[in-house]
Amino acid sequence: QVQLVESGGGLVQPGGSLRLSCAASGRIFSNSVMGWYRQAPGKERELVATISSGGFTNYADSVKGRFTISAGNVKNTVYLQMNSLKPEETAVYYCNVNQSPYGNYWGQGTQVTVSS
Repeated sequence: QVQLVESGGGLVQPGGSLRLSCAASGRIFSNSVMGWYRQAPGKERELVATISSGGFTNYADSVKGRFTISAGNVKNTVYLQMNSLKPEETAVYYCNVNQSPYGNYWGQGTQVTVSS
């Protein structure tokens, strides 16, 4: 079993920054992909960024150049640095570990509100 706990969300002004953290426990396989997703009220969940065990990163076009995903050296944490935040990026942000085909795990989510 894998458990993921997000932290770092909160209220930030437009143009501001936040760093989200995800602490993972349990068995994380070496070929897993970790990532961040977000879901705004009334909208579908969407991919924000992913990072592979080899350090390869992938970003949604809308966040390229502003967000950075990274993982700790011990591979039990993942971070999302968010800069120049926009009001439309208000959402619940979820940490994800994809061990396809054997498992896909989600955290409980952390609220990010971008408002003046």
